[in-house]
Amino acid sequence: MTTIEGLVYGFSIALQWNNLLACFAGVLIGTVVGVLPGIGPIGAMALLLPVTYSMGPASALIMLAGIYYGSMYGGSTTSILLKVPGEVSSVITTLDGYEMARRGRAGAALFVAAIGSFVAGTVGILGLAFLAPTLAATALRFGPPEFFALCVLGLLVLSRLTDSSLARASVMVGLGLGLSTVGMEPMSGVARFTFGSLELSQGLELVPIAIGLFGVSELLSSVHDKLTAQRPLTVRLRELLPTRAEWKRSQGPIVRGSVLGFLFGLIPGPTAIIATFSSYALERKLSKHPEEFGKGAIEGVAGPESANNGAAQGAFIPLLALGIPFAPASAMLLTALLVHGAQTGPLLMVNSPEIFWGVTSSMYIGNLMLLLLNLPLIGVFVALLRLPMYFISSLVALLCLVGTYAISGSLLDLWVLLASGAAGYVLRRLKFEPAILLMALALGPILERSFLQSLYLTQGNLVEVLSRPLAGVMFALAAVVLLLPLFKWLLRRKNGF
Repeated sequence: MTTIEGLVYGFSIALQWNNLLACFAGVLIGTVVGVLPGIGPIGAMALLLPVTYSMGPASALIMLAGIYYGSMYGGSTTSILLKVPGEVSSVITTLDGYEMARRGRAGAALFVAAIGSFVAGTVGILGLAFLAPTLAATALRFGPPEFFALCVLGLLVLSRLTDSSLARASVMVGLGLGLSTVGMEPMSGVARFTFGSLELSQGLELVPIAIGLFGVSELLSSVHDKLTAQRPLTVRLRELLPTRAEWKRSQGPIVRGSVLGFLFGLIPGPTAIIATFSSYALERKLSKHPEEFGKGAIEGVAGPESANNGAAQGAFIPLLALGIPFAPASAMLLTALLVHGAQTGPLLMVNSPEIFWGVTSSMYIGNLMLLLLNLPLIGVFVALLRLPMYFISSLVALLCLVGTYAISGSLLDLWVLLASGAAGYVLRRLKFEPAILLMALALGPILERSFLQSLYLTQGNLVEVLSRPLAGVMFALAAVVLLLPLFKWLLRRKNGF
């Protein structure tokens, strides 16, 4: 069947009452999971997988997929209101979203995040329907050299992400990469920096460090700076919507973030994290007011939140078109397909069109449900700002502790949370940007593993790594990012500035 016929058939499947109920349950649970830090969509899908045994394969995948992309919506709520990222991919939203909330613009930030996520979801669904076979084939061309080049490019772009100087950013990148080496060496399995601890041999979890750097450190900063007086005590109805100027400034970032996130979603790895940071860096470069970033620029919310949801939608292409999961959450969805006896891979569209087209069409319905579910609740979310500071601090502390312990039930994670919180507080006082450290920590294992695999595949010939087309393009872009500040300095010196 053609793409249009497939979508029509898919909507006939998705609009059945049992599938609508499964979709609503999925996006509702996903929103809650995104709001609560530490639980994560993977844990929620794993817990609810047995519930789907009584469902049909299409209904089961519709519900579990709703949890996945619904959590991307919910992750922005606590990032904006409490500076506690519900998901690691929402970390970058805290930079400007929380600053907007402190200025009484929390409603506008939440509104733009919801609209951006909806637009990104729509772009992702159209891409899944029309471009799945071609784009999935392109993604398969990524080997270890391409992953290594992508990580190098990401880290160099990351070093110019915020107002931090290049030296400060380099320190954060180095510290993040150093922390990523804790645990087992990827090729030989040798334990590094574990100090005899079996728990440390698994490496440091991203979520406790993220929550500590942003949630706990914010609590310490609020006590030090007495931020109670800076919080808006009243929020008027007209402040719940973006102004005309804010909406105009958001449109470009939403479109660019949606497309950028979708393209990143086709690449294996933690693409939602990379997509949000890349979108933020792009919008900061393109903005006419780059000095506002980190101080409440609405582009810093619109772009990354759109990229976040776009990457989540893009990850469905290799899963449904080829049966290959490019992310942990996709692997959980693949498990659900196998449990229900569906034939995965390219034949899924032929042998089980109700699954492929039903899930694809349900994603648009789910995104519409999320929009209708989240926008009316903006006033409820913003009402949190009127609560006393001691109550908010207690709530944040509870979310941080429960969310961290819920990951693996490990006391080590709680110690990592507290240590990260103290470190985040110190870094903030010294004008270092913790978000750079977190991104380097996320990319570190991929960078090391892909570099070692590249050396093994090419027998140590780095020229062969550089000569691969995709890797060569990314290395060239990395060189431009690295040398651009030098060119600007030489140009200013030549012009006498």
